[in-house]
Amino acid sequence: MSTGSQTLPIGAIGARRRWPETVDDITVRLVAAVVLAIVVVTVATQWWWLFVPLFADFLARTLFGPRWGFTSQLVARTIRPRVGAAPRPKASAPKRFAAGIGAVMTGVASLAWVAGLASGASWPGVALWVIGAVMVLFPALEGVFGLCVGCKLFGLLARLGVVNPDLCVDCA
Repeated sequence: MSTGSQTLPIGAIGARRRWPETVDDITVRLVAAVVLAIVVVTVATQWWWLFVPLFADFLARTLFGPRWGFTSQLVARTIRPRVGAAPRPKASAPKRFAAGIGAVMTGVASLAWVAGLASGASWPGVALWVIGAVMVLFPALEGVFGLCVGCKLFGLLARLGVVNPDLCVDCA
């Protein structure tokens, strides 16, 4: 499995780069659906501690590539092989940026959860509900409609010259 311009499914073993140039959009949408399910359980049960492993997942995928997250491994090994749709290559840079946003959001939620435990203050609960709502909305848009909010933001930043537009020719 070479990386070049070839699309690698998230979780591809043997990839030389941490992040391939492209990723399979179907796989990415399935990962978003798994994240959505975890966040829905988190919000519905108020088991805010679930943001901690989700933060670790987003952080691992952001820093080390898609094959390192437990959600992407679950999808690559069990769900994607059962989906008959042909791979749809998408630039990976915006997806990595979106994963970084997920890492920041779940990291802040994890800190808010710990702060709430430590202080008993009410603001962490408000922060958790707001972040929970955003973390339901963003993966739902990606998983159901294929609309990646982080990717749209990446494209805007590329057009403004804040990020290198060569990372995603579709975005510029």
